[in-house]
Amino acid sequence: MTTDTSPPVRKNADLGVRVVSGIVMVAIAAIAFWSGGRILTLFVAVITLGVLWEAWGLVQRITPSPASRTLWMAGLIVYAFGAALGLLAAPPGMRWLAVASVVATDTGAYFAGRAIGGPKIAPSISPSKTWAGLGGGILGASLTLFLFLYTMAYMLSGLDGDAPALAEIHWSSAMTLTTILIGAIIAIFAQGGDFFESWMKRRAGVKDSGTLIPGHGGLFDRVDGLLPIAFLLALSGLVGWL
Repeated sequence: MTTDTSPPVRKNADLGVRVVSGIVMVAIAAIAFWSGGRILTLFVAVITLGVLWEAWGLVQRITPSPASRTLWMAGLIVYAFGAALGLLAAPPGMRWLAVASVVATDTGAYFAGRAIGGPKIAPSISPSKTWAGLGGGILGASLTLFLFLYTMAYMLSGLDGDAPALAEIHWSSAMTLTTILIGAIIAIFAQGGDFFESWMKRRAGVKDSGTLIPGHGGLFDRVDGLLPIAFLLALSGLVGWL
């Protein structure tokens, strides 16, 4: 009888690497967003091309023919570049709100899923995603939207002497329901983007879309939830233009 003398694998052994990588990612993205202009355009373009490169690697694994690869990539190019244009064309406040809402969705879903657990949404695609997590994601996105709107109301009250003071602003039930509804839409689409990429990775038989970011996988892994929200921004801008 042999005895396994190998050291036990520590849970979250790469936590330090993940934290450092996360800080670097947030810092780079924040600088680009604050700078705006050409720096932001270059940043979004690099991320978009990186996502498409990683998506191409997945598509090669899951498609049986050149024709199907072409169709897949055509759709992904529209998806990725549409999202990029949505971010770049959006007003700065809306751009920050989109990113913050997706982060809040992921955070709320993670903690609610861990604390409550319960039935899975689609265990064959993403075993960690639960209905409780989706509820936490909706709560996170709704609270973010609430804080954004309340902050905007406060800023406007300071700019306009005739505007009501913050203490006089009444948050009606209709405004609350609207905030929750929009928060739900954001959370559902953000998690839908996550599920879409997870489905592609499952079919391709890989854990991550790439290895560019230590402890986090690839670019596609990091922006999968933001892509559909940014794409919705592009669609809303197109509808407004028409």
